[in-house]
Amino acid sequence: MLTEAPTSSPYVSETPYAPEDRRSAPDRRPPAAGYWRRLVPLLAVLACLTRIPSFARPLWNPDEGYLAVQARMLAHGGTLYDTVVDRKPPLVPWLYEAVFAVFGSGSLTPLRVCAVAAQLATAVLLASLARRRWGDGAGRTAGVLYLLASIGLNPQDAQAATFEVFMLPWTVAAVWCADRRRWTLCGIAVAGAFLAKQTGGAVLLPAAWLLWRSRAPRTDWLRLGVGAAAPVLVVALCTDPAGFLFWTVTGSGAYASFAGSELHVLGRGLTNAAILAVACAGIIPPIVRVLRIARTGCGELWLWLGASAASVLAGFHFFGHYYLQLVPPLALLGAAALTILPRERVVHALLVSVCCCSLFVTWGMCAPRTDLVHAQRVASALRTHTAPHERVLVWGMHPETYWLADRAPASRYLTAGLLTNYSGGRDGPQVGEKWAMAGAWPVLRRELAARPPAWIVDDSRGAPYRPERVRSLKRILASYREAGTVDGAVLYRYRPDGPS
Repeated sequence: MLTEAPTSSPYVSETPYAPEDRRSAPDRRPPAAGYWRRLVPLLAVLACLTRIPSFARPLWNPDEGYLAVQARMLAHGGTLYDTVVDRKPPLVPWLYEAVFAVFGSGSLTPLRVCAVAAQLATAVLLASLARRRWGDGAGRTAGVLYLLASIGLNPQDAQAATFEVFMLPWTVAAVWCADRRRWTLCGIAVAGAFLAKQTGGAVLLPAAWLLWRSRAPRTDWLRLGVGAAAPVLVVALCTDPAGFLFWTVTGSGAYASFAGSELHVLGRGLTNAAILAVACAGIIPPIVRVLRIARTGCGELWLWLGASAASVLAGFHFFGHYYLQLVPPLALLGAAALTILPRERVVHALLVSVCCCSLFVTWGMCAPRTDLVHAQRVASALRTHTAPHERVLVWGMHPETYWLADRAPASRYLTAGLLTNYSGGRDGPQVGEKWAMAGAWPVLRRELAARPPAWIVDDSRGAPYRPERVRSLKRILASYREAGTVDGAVLYRYRPDGPS
């Protein structure tokens, strides 16, 4: 039984970890080239195996559909934050657009490959961080633990090629650069994380902690600040600065409110936390065990974990994919804890993680496809009843219908959520025209008046944003006649002789 931590452990040092201390010690490790030549292929195979389910279906969640439709609109002359809008920064929509330009927009398989590459990059950076601090074994453990735990959520959250997956390499790169005192590059990585998703900017906290602890001169603070601010400013200028600020920062006040469906949202948050805890069953016990017996010297990792937890809480929605941000710091903390525990504990942690990962891979392969099947049925009806050049409006929360139908949307607002504040099952008082994005309804009315869609699909199916509760939509539908239903969605066809 382990009774106390070895005095050589990095956890019992009275002084915080200083990277230059390790540089001054003789390096007895094998050459880096040989180490990485063995480890990177292993991590690559593991990244592919853990993401096999992602290739099993054309779409995993509405976020993928939203990004795919955005990319098509951008490719056909749309302008981000003007005629193409979302609450997210532009890096991932631009990635989708670039991949579609090379491989075509009919499949997300190339994006799945990009997601595998992003996971591999994250694992390699974590392995490099852990190896530099705690040795070769810790590096291997950190990379493997991350990949095994990274799919530990509902498959539609873990297997989708969306914002968090492409944000994580940037966040880990920011800590990697800060650990090596490369402050300009660290700032650029922070900016990249923010431009992938706003909450990625939380990694600035552990980076700033490392900078403060190193007693760096003011010029280093300036390098970090300029490195973080300059790319964001350049991107804002490349799009529309006012629109960029509104859609990514200031325009989501009602969306981030906790009012409405509190119990439903809290239940989702606790459920997703429990699912991730199962995925991290091999990581959490070593961390807890070490906390009981040793003083930790990894304040920046705990700060990173805390900042990531705050990011999960931001907006009070607790979607499963938000929790992916917790996995990199947990993997590092787990690797650090296992360096001072007996070797059998490392083997046990890896075996448990492999078993849990196998469970989630199986879940991904067997997960039901209810929402996807519904969207495919509606899309098939639209393809049957419309010509390729005709525009349609899908009133619902499934923007992937446009992509599956290969029909252009009649509006820049791809979901009813932007026009009613409905999102993630919120069904409380803050749903309706009053809670829409500022100025959204006048813009929608102008778009539909200038070029009425050939068909409108009411895909609300009794949801709080159904036409009976949205007066402006009812007036729009007065110019249409009901033409049938598909899997609960009501189809309306435009009649030019209808009331204006």
